[in-house]
Amino acid sequence: MPSPNETHASDFSEVHVIDIDSDFDADLPIIKIDKQDNTMNGNGTLSSSKPKPVNIPEVVQKARDTFNSGTTKPLEWRKRQLKNLQRMYEECRGEMIDALVKDLRRSKMEAVLLEVDYLVNDLTNLLNKFEEWAKPERPPKGLVNMMDDVVIFNDPYGVVLIIGAWNYPLQLLLLPFAGAIAAGNVVILKPSELAVASAKFIAETLPKYLDNDAFVVVEGGPEETTELLKQKFDYIFYTGGTNVGRIVYAAATKNLTPVTLELGGKSPVFIDNTTDIEITAKRVLWGKFINAGQTCIAPDYVLCSKEVQDKFVECSRKILKEWYGEDAQKSPDLCRIINSRHFGRLQSLLEASKDKVVLGGRYDAQDRFIAPTVLANVTLNDKIMEDEIFGPILPIVPVDNAYEAIKFINDREHPLVLYLFSRQSKIHTLFTEQTRSGSLCVNDTIMFYGVDTLPFGGVGNSGIGAYHGKASFDTFTHKKSCLVRNFAAIGEKLGSGRYPPYTDGKLKFITTLMRKRSGPSFKYLPYVIAFALGAGLSYGIFAWQKVKK
Repeated sequence: MPSPNETHASDFSEVHVIDIDSDFDADLPIIKIDKQDNTMNGNGTLSSSKPKPVNIPEVVQKARDTFNSGTTKPLEWRKRQLKNLQRMYEECRGEMIDALVKDLRRSKMEAVLLEVDYLVNDLTNLLNKFEEWAKPERPPKGLVNMMDDVVIFNDPYGVVLIIGAWNYPLQLLLLPFAGAIAAGNVVILKPSELAVASAKFIAETLPKYLDNDAFVVVEGGPEETTELLKQKFDYIFYTGGTNVGRIVYAAATKNLTPVTLELGGKSPVFIDNTTDIEITAKRVLWGKFINAGQTCIAPDYVLCSKEVQDKFVECSRKILKEWYGEDAQKSPDLCRIINSRHFGRLQSLLEASKDKVVLGGRYDAQDRFIAPTVLANVTLNDKIMEDEIFGPILPIVPVDNAYEAIKFINDREHPLVLYLFSRQSKIHTLFTEQTRSGSLCVNDTIMFYGVDTLPFGGVGNSGIGAYHGKASFDTFTHKKSCLVRNFAAIGEKLGSGRYPPYTDGKLKFITTLMRKRSGPSFKYLPYVIAFALGAGLSYGIFAWQKVKK
């Protein structure tokens, strides 16, 4: 939320602190925050422990020296680091789960499925394939380059900054980190200070397993993040809110640093009257209420007819009772809100829409508990529809049909993901062709995120760039194009038309060579010519020997 001490972007040179986990008005992107000796930990209590101070410019320079030394380039070195990271996951599994319990009161099942095992499986995939991905690529070439070698080298960017988020404090930091290692980069990691236990785990454990010169964890809050963003990096990867993403982007542009911004927004769900409403309700509610709704790809609101709304609410009542019992606060399967500030924001949204509550609505500030809540007959003017909810509150906005839903979606910023529930292929096509979103998931929620062959990322306000699987490797890789020519007579003859004195004949010859044509690739033409020349030479020698006889 906006701070009374915020300043405008034009005052950036005078600003020393930003709150990397805050969200606020887009035209007030820089925040000043008073220094405090105490920080709020994930259990809502004050923690006086402060991270060890570091000289950030010195850390970044040391990282650059390490990269320039060539340490991270060999594939064998990268493989060794990835295997050490894998060993950390295996040996510290319990500690990772404990950290998530402390920060978010995450259930073991959600901790394992959504973070620990997710990281393990992603890393296994990387280890199996990254050496193949790292090989130089040889794309097709035209007639003019038929005798040349055309290559794309997969180079690391260099010194990379990865800024993690508090809602999935291990996964959202370590998954891109593995991709950056596989691509051969030196990495500086900045975990979220709001997820205190997870940040401490990363800072204390990672150095025990990985090369400390190549991979550095910088702890701290807004001051440290601001100081990091003043440094020159070769790539910045940020996960968090859209408005803070603008700050990161602004800082990156000062050094023309490329970025990946994994942001968020209000991801809509459209449900038509052809679905299995019980299965649909289960899938939507699960996607919404895992991690207490603190998920960037959680369904933010539902669009459906009033008839479907009534059926959805009726099913949801039974499902939520079955999942969490009569008193959801006693359920071991529900997370808590990360801290009191975020709880207060959600509480104000609930209070503003209390007349729309049809399920849930109960909360306990001391426990930072908000019951899974469904709101019905929500309108565009309701406060709950202004910004991403990021909590266990699901509003339903009645619409008459798919076309009205599409117009509603297209009148807003492009979402990170759009969820569609329908049995009709024509409706699938309609949403595919007439909406824009980072991802589209049909007849389920969240599950697309686990398909490593699908790049994950936003579009417009919901993000820049993508990762997961090979896309993680590619994100941290610069595709360096290279043309290798030789001094063979035939190649020189083909290119000689470019030399002065210029004539119409030379121009015609060169343009003919360079003209794009449909048909087979010339990739293997040099080998065919070489084979033909060899065969011709062999035939000539054979014929000459026969004549001599």
